[in-house]
Amino acid sequence: MAEVRRFRNRAQAGKLLAKALGAYARQPGAIVLALPRGGVPVAFAVAMTLGLELDILLVRKLGLPRQPEYAIGAIGSGGVRVLQPGVPGLMGVTQEQVDAIAAREQMEIERRTRLYRGGRAPPALSGRSVIIVDDGIATGSTMQAAVEVARRHGAARVVVAAPVAPPDTLETLAAQADELVCLASPLNFRAVSQWYDTFDQTSDEEVQDLLAMAWRSQDDRQPNGQLHYPKGEDTT
Repeated sequence: MAEVRRFRNRAQAGKLLAKALGAYARQPGAIVLALPRGGVPVAFAVAMTLGLELDILLVRKLGLPRQPEYAIGAIGSGGVRVLQPGVPGLMGVTQEQVDAIAAREQMEIERRTRLYRGGRAPPALSGRSVIIVDDGIATGSTMQAAVEVARRHGAARVVVAAPVAPPDTLETLAAQADELVCLASPLNFRAVSQWYDTFDQTSDEEVQDLLAMAWRSQDDRQPNGQLHYPKGEDTT
């Protein structure tokens, strides 16, 4: 986990992550849950390589007012809300601002649920091993919310998996997850994108395409047994 490395793109990172998660290959009841949007290409590679079911877990970062890239917390389905220590109060953020940001992000969760799932029911998680995958972890707020959502839905085991994250964030998450799998934990971590050669924004259309393929049967595999990655994602 301490190895410092770069990844060509999300699909390649997912394939490498799958190797580290090999113990779960074709494990009955195990499921891979992606955090959209960027986590979906990574999780798709993990799920298809390991022969596991793929689905999504919708959580949203709560960004600092006037500096939305700085996470002050996250929310998830079922009323889950995780806040950074000192919030409200941190950098002058009030409870009213936190509630307003959370309400806006809840609307986005509902939009994405309709867009990505359509009429498809969410998976039952009770009693299952749940592997939550993102393309990288920064502050950990979003992943903490995801872990809490999985717990509330009865997951028997929660595994947090990501290609890269800073050491302090991993320390926090290790106390909450049953297992933590991370390929790189650089001390000089500044942003997830820093550790990818290609880190284009994942579109809603790409998420829909990957989920559609995953939700079809194993026929989605190519005749030679290799996975098809849309939009030229190279996994070699």
